[in-house]
Amino acid sequence: MGIKGLQGFVTRVCPDACRTVDLKEVAEKHRIDHPDIPPVIVVDAMSCVRHWYTPESWVCGGQWREYLANLEAFIKAFTAAGITLVFYFDGVVEEKKRDEWIKRRWQNYKEIAALFQFVKTHRKQPGRGMFVLPSALPTFTRYALKSLGQKTVCTLQEADFEVAAYGLQHNCIGILGQDSDYLIYNTSPYFSIEKLCLDKLVTVMYCREALCRALGLSMTHLPLFACLLGNDVVPESLLEGFWSKCLATCPPKNKSYNRRTNVILAVANYISRIPCSYSSLKHLEAMLPLGSDKTLLLKGMESYLLPGQQSPWIPPSAGHLKTFSDVGETAMCQDKEIFQLAKEQHIQSENYVIFNILSSGVIECSNSLEDDRDTEIPGQALIFRPARQHVYSVLLESGKGGACPSVKEWFVYFGNPLQQPEVIQPVQPPLPGGTPNLKTLWFAKGPEVEKQRYSTFLACFHLQDLMEELQALEAPVAGFCCLVAYLMLQVHSLSLEDLNAFVALVLCLRGKSASQLERLQLMEVDSRAVHLGAVFIRGLTTLLMANSACGFPFRMEDLMPWKVFDGKLFQEKYQRSHQSCSVEELLEGNESLYTPFQNLKSLICKACTAKKRTIQSRPRGKGFVTGTQQREFNPRFQQAHRSSFVPPYHNQMRGFLWRSPQPQGKNFVCIWNSLYQQYNSSVSLCSLCSYACSYPVLAAFSSKPFISSSCVVPLAETNSTR
Repeated sequence: MGIKGLQGFVTRVCPDACRTVDLKEVAEKHRIDHPDIPPVIVVDAMSCVRHWYTPESWVCGGQWREYLANLEAFIKAFTAAGITLVFYFDGVVEEKKRDEWIKRRWQNYKEIAALFQFVKTHRKQPGRGMFVLPSALPTFTRYALKSLGQKTVCTLQEADFEVAAYGLQHNCIGILGQDSDYLIYNTSPYFSIEKLCLDKLVTVMYCREALCRALGLSMTHLPLFACLLGNDVVPESLLEGFWSKCLATCPPKNKSYNRRTNVILAVANYISRIPCSYSSLKHLEAMLPLGSDKTLLLKGMESYLLPGQQSPWIPPSAGHLKTFSDVGETAMCQDKEIFQLAKEQHIQSENYVIFNILSSGVIECSNSLEDDRDTEIPGQALIFRPARQHVYSVLLESGKGGACPSVKEWFVYFGNPLQQPEVIQPVQPPLPGGTPNLKTLWFAKGPEVEKQRYSTFLACFHLQDLMEELQALEAPVAGFCCLVAYLMLQVHSLSLEDLNAFVALVLCLRGKSASQLERLQLMEVDSRAVHLGAVFIRGLTTLLMANSACGFPFRMEDLMPWKVFDGKLFQEKYQRSHQSCSVEELLEGNESLYTPFQNLKSLICKACTAKKRTIQSRPRGKGFVTGTQQREFNPRFQQAHRSSFVPPYHNQMRGFLWRSPQPQGKNFVCIWNSLYQQYNSSVSLCSLCSYACSYPVLAAFSSKPFISSSCVVPLAETNSTR
């Protein structure tokens, strides 16, 4: 996480350490010097996501298709220069850095509270100065990069260490990121993502050697220098007294310098005057108020030593040098085959948090864009906890003889003081015969196992009774329906208008390009829709977790936000829905979406009805009005406003967005059935027949892959039953 103030110090006080470099030239020089080794840059992705996310809208839940296009353009720029990129993501939060993690979560919490206050007051997104990452952006970024063919690594320890080690071991031409710790590691050159001009591939390289010259230090001094300034291991609060002593012996050289700059110079001056030895380190440990852990300084120094490196400050017998050790001996899961597969999938960014659960039994979730003053919507951590408990059971029940270990959660939500982890007990999913065997789910093959994987996944969300209908849908739509149905069941304040907005979103998003979505303009931003957007995105990460645990009944790429969500488009649908607009307007006048719209609502409402949940209408008034023209009257879209939506269900889903092309025969009868269900209470059979025969959209339906012959009632049966 870096050393506070050091990056700015280098820029202001050590201009010789900031060198503009052309990465194309650096790569070409590498090819000349090493003709058999392609030029590689290792990327600290966690410090880059803020700079990669450039879409204008960020508060509404994320412009995921725009973001995906940005990542693709970023990769293409380096590929054109013959530079290979390797992306690293934090895979764990090390316990020694937990206090710093909590401190940052509280800071983010305050920033998000201020953000919601601004949105409520001004009904618009604030300026970039209040920018907060869209919820789960780092999580989905690694899957996005993987989908774009990039090598993506999820770490087993803090990412900066593994990034520095990879750069050193693979002779990389540089590290791309924005973390002052890379000034301390003795590794590949450090390039700035903040200063990168992508069009020219020109950036700033921060030179360690030049920094040392400016400070009067050597490279071996830098780890101690970082620790005595305060880092993720040695808290700044323990160093105030030491800094005062250093300042007393090294008066400020420039009156314009701030206190932090003077502290940096004074600490460097102190270090330059002491012998570079283990005894000097021990003297410092005795001098500093390190509390109960007198080895804190030693641990901080060791955290900068890469594999194969030694330090004159630390004799080999004194330290415990950091290695990529196997944590299997202390893991929650003692099945070596399962544990090894989980570890491999974790490193390769193929599963989501499964290894964390099986290894340490600890998982965490950072801040989300949630309004802590909205008492109607619980924190997403609480909404999805029941599903997570079922996932824990799937992972930990097998082979435990009834004694299932608990999981420790560090989840940020209103009311959680983050003083200690919450201990969460696994709960068996509601499946006949109990929780299935994990080895079966992960390693067995065949149709029956595939069915078991899917049913176990659905059971984590209490939707196993809808298996047939959901399997008939395209996978992204099926995942979407699982999530929205679960939200409707868990959050009783969600209304018919909210459901309409979500369903219209997933239908209208299909076919829209990133550039089309970028051009969409919002006149206002609704704070509740911001909150719901963040909850939905966090729900997708819960789907990823369940999918990973159940042996991947879905492809991970089918559960990505760019398949089913766009922040601005959701805002538009949400606000229109709460204005009680017509279905025609909500679906942008696209008649071919009407039946799928009703079908998806029917499916979700069927899940709710089975749990005694009726979705009520609760319009919240006007949000904004766009400049679209008033459309002509179309009876197909005209339906009386209802206070609830609990329609009869007739397995209409076979006709919507299936996985592979289906026969298109008997489309007329299928539409007949649909029309009859819509109008049978108010239209005579003869009138309905006449209306259906003259209906202009029939021709459109005949060429659209929305209708499947499997949902069609034979004509004779229709005549006899209607």
